Amino acid sequence: VFKQIKTPKGKALECVKLAIDVGYRHFDGALVYFNEHEVGQAIREKIADGSVRREDIFYCGKLWNTFHPPELVRPALERTLKALKLDYVDLYIVELPMAFKPGMEFYPKDENGKYIYHQTDLCATWEALEACKDAGLVRSLGVSNFNHRQLELLLNKPGLKHKPVSNQVECHPYFTQPKLLEYCRQNDIVIVGYCPIGSSRDASWVNVTSPPLLEDKLLVSIGKKYNKSSAQVALRFNVQRGVVVIPKSFSPERITHNFQIFDFSLTEEEMKGIEDLNKNIRFVELLMWSDHPEYPFHDEF
Repeated sequence: VFKQIKTPKGKALECVKLAIDVGYRHFDGALVYFNEHEVGQAIREKIADGSVRREDIFYCGKLWNTFHPPELVRPALERTLKALKLDYVDLYIVELPMAFKPGMEFYPKDENGKYIYHQTDLCATWEALEACKDAGLVRSLGVSNFNHRQLELLLNKPGLKHKPVSNQVECHPYFTQPKLLEYCRQNDIVIVGYCPIGSSRDASWVNVTSPPLLEDKLLVSIGKKYNKSSAQVALRFNVQRGVVVIPKSFSPERITHNFQIFDFSLTEEEMKGIEDLNKNIRFVELLMWSDHPEYPFHDEF
């Protein structure tokens, strides 16, 4: 499982090829990462050389905020497919429950530098996604950064054809999401955890007051016991409780290192100890959009 984000030219191509060689099969991408053409090329090259078949690869794409109006949903997905040069994606998710003004700009702002929002109708957007699945462009549908009220909106939608199979949210030992995890389990929704080993310290989108996760004493000491790093312990913790993890890395060493979590398991006591590290602090708060009517993080979960 491997998360992609905007990168220097050629970087995503080489990293995805390496990741496939290491054993990764789930790739998390998005139109707004501006590298789907490279990710698709990497996947196609590894299929061509016989390393994998298309059905071995699980690609997740995302519907950006400016494409929420129903008539824009399929064209957005088709842009992703065209960039990837693939016939379908395995999962397509609503990246955020907040619609922005449609148009050429991904981050539309007015003359005062204020974001321009758009009327959000998550059920209408969802129906357009269902039509994409029925047309064979996507195998499964999901969401990201939805709180339980927003999930409920979809689950209770009259005439729901395809329920969301997953909700991609921040999830790591300092933000364990116990209530949302339980709610999603009850509704057969898989939690996909982003920032599973914490986050970069980029103050433009990360809450840097949150302490660095990988320096945590408990994670480091459990790691010593198994001859693993704190990052590997943090990843193992989530995998062991049924959370899918998507660590992001462009370092060949770390891409390899993050995959080496299947040769040990944590004891019940260790799992409980790591759960108790929860500080309920997000690294990714998206405060610049906190005045959006559908901003998801005002709610408790």
